[in-house]
Amino acid sequence: MEIRNATLADAERLMSIYNHEVEHSTATFDLVPRTLDEQRAWITDRLGALGVIVAEHDGRVVGFASLSPYRNRPAYNTSVENSIYVDEAARGLGVGKALLTELIEMARARGFHTILAFIASTEQASEALHLSCGFEVTGRQREVGRKFGRWLDVTVMQYML
Repeated sequence: MEIRNATLADAERLMSIYNHEVEHSTATFDLVPRTLDEQRAWITDRLGALGVIVAEHDGRVVGFASLSPYRNRPAYNTSVENSIYVDEAARGLGVGKALLTELIEMARARGFHTILAFIASTEQASEALHLSCGFEVTGRQREVGRKFGRWLDVTVMQYML
């Protein structure tokens, strides 16, 4: 498996992986699939200090991860939020762990202080992944999202760099 920086040429594949989660899971609270232009803009917005990385297996992008701003006020500039999405067919191959491990090192190298993860309580595999990489549970937000006709809690996890 190869981990590398994402490029705009990856946008269509990332969009496909992400939109599957929009339509079929609670891994994201988005309700409307992204367009290709929106996916390209999303990648472009994370160039520079933040970043998007992809995992390739047998020459195919099977997952991606990113750092995003935590909040838009200047005092939060050293805190970032992470996101990880793995193609359904590639789950169980260690893609998520490889991406999260690289994302942590990337955040450390870029001078960030902490990484936050906001994970729907229905996504136990994501919680377990984050715990295995050293994240700690720091809170639970009750019924802050609604998707597929049900209220969803969010587990807040944090990694101090």
